[in-house]
Amino acid sequence: MRFYSNYLLRKSRTGKDGSCPIYVRILLNSKRVELSTGIRVLPDKWDEVHQVLLGEYHEVHSSNERLRKIKTILIDIYNRFVSSGKDFDVVDIKNEFLGKSYSKGVLEVFDYYLKTIENNIGHGYAYRTLKHYRVSRKKLAVFIQSQLRKKDIPITAVDYNFLNQFDMHLKTEYGVHQNTAWNYHKHLKRVMNLAISMEYIQKSPYNQFKTKLEQANRDFLTKDELHRLETKSLEIDRLSIVRDIFIFACYTGLAYSDISKLSPRHIQKRDDGNQWIIINRTKTKSQCSIPLYPNALEILERYADYPESLLKGRVLPVASNQKLNSYLKELANICNINKNLTMHMARHTFATTVTLSNGVPIETVSKVLGHKSLKITQIYARVLENKISDDMMAIKGKLGM
Repeated sequence: MRFYSNYLLRKSRTGKDGSCPIYVRILLNSKRVELSTGIRVLPDKWDEVHQVLLGEYHEVHSSNERLRKIKTILIDIYNRFVSSGKDFDVVDIKNEFLGKSYSKGVLEVFDYYLKTIENNIGHGYAYRTLKHYRVSRKKLAVFIQSQLRKKDIPITAVDYNFLNQFDMHLKTEYGVHQNTAWNYHKHLKRVMNLAISMEYIQKSPYNQFKTKLEQANRDFLTKDELHRLETKSLEIDRLSIVRDIFIFACYTGLAYSDISKLSPRHIQKRDDGNQWIIINRTKTKSQCSIPLYPNALEILERYADYPESLLKGRVLPVASNQKLNSYLKELANICNINKNLTMHMARHTFATTVTLSNGVPIETVSKVLGHKSLKITQIYARVLENKISDDMMAIKGKLGM
């Protein structure tokens, strides 16, 4: 380790009497912090080379003695940290000098953040948010253990190099997509911002380390595939129920989390005489107003007296998302749909095949989907442009052009 300290004048903070404050700059492994010594001096009374005040006055001797003592203390602190065998950086030396507590561990701060989410479930946070953050915490802990051979590291040690190694670890060890890695970084970034708020660190390493969110492919069912799924004769009740729930999602744009809590109170008759779904989205808390298409209304009527629905006070007998997605794989095979059928694909199908491709304005689609930004909805519009391009190229091939 390379440890070094020196004094400098802060001329940018010159007082009315012309004096400038003396700061001590501490450097360790190319990182540095600066601390005020509490001493001021006129620029022409400061010897930059020998790092002392000039003059023979008692105050000058006293100040020079104080500067020598500060350097001695800093060296002692550095030697103590080295002897302890613990990880430390220049911020730890600064905190020790100022009498502040030791640096919190990054996992320690992460756990505090998790506790905050857990205590606010239903009040701004959903349980699945907690689950996602727990996964991110686990991935981070595995990285620290496997790559750094430690149970935790000081949050002050989380720098650009650490984040870059964590990013590579996620992609090589778990084979995650760029957007999945971005999501893990999003969670850690919020933990780092919490550390700033709690004054454990001065700035976030994410100011330097940037992660990009790549354009994701929004797969959806075509009109033909949707019709094939709707009209397929199914003899297994389990698959028939799952098919109805999926089709209902295709004609309402609701996510699984919203459909699973949909109750009779969410179905309301509006001034236009039609039945509407009025619900606050689980994810964004924004209110959605969705007119019920005849296809969706028919499904609701089919399960109006269904025992399981009545027992749970829901309009549809919705199983867990994991089970639904598993059963949807079976449905895809039965209906010869060569796509990874999931509940979320129904939401994409609503945005593209059901609405945008039938001339519904993108602003309306965005409102129905409960998007907070039109930019999110525009992703589906770009998907449609790609679809148009593919269709036109197919025609070109048929015409031998």
